[in-house]
Amino acid sequence: MTEQRPWRPTRRRLTDTLPALLAPLAVCGLALGGLSTWTAYGNAGSPARIEVTGGKVFAPSGATPVTAAFFRITNSGGAGDRLLKVTSTEAGTGRPTLSRHAMTSSNTASDQTVNSAAVPAGESLAMSPDGLDVTVPAKKGWQPGDLVSFTLHFERSGAVKILAVVVRPGQGGT
Repeated sequence: MTEQRPWRPTRRRLTDTLPALLAPLAVCGLALGGLSTWTAYGNAGSPARIEVTGGKVFAPSGATPVTAAFFRITNSGGAGDRLLKVTSTEAGTGRPTLSRHAMTSSNTASDQTVNSAAVPAGESLAMSPDGLDVTVPAKKGWQPGDLVSFTLHFERSGAVKILAVVVRPGQGGT
């Protein structure tokens, strides 16, 4: 029987395996350097940065139990966000809902409740009577000029509080 000798690295064995070791190390180094540079220049993205402005609520008219509220939502961040719901402790009985105003083929208007609304990165969402709005249970006594507190709840940005001014329909760009 032959005696087994333990494996010992020789100069030739080391030089033969060196390129196989250096190739993955070089690729990893280049990838890490490229990603570090990309991040240093701010291209790796940033979280959603939500700002809510221009809150308006239509003054209730007659015996109508609901009215509408509108906001301008701006996302200056690098990631999209989603408006999930709107709440208000100052509204009438019930809870506000997101809805979309649509015209039907017979020229009648309808409101469709929506579960959420996307706010893409770097863009704005302007609510209007002709599109997305918040259907709000009207509270008796609201007069033009009154302020109503709302909280808009976002998927990533959390809750954002804003005051909305009560206006007559058609007043102030709505």
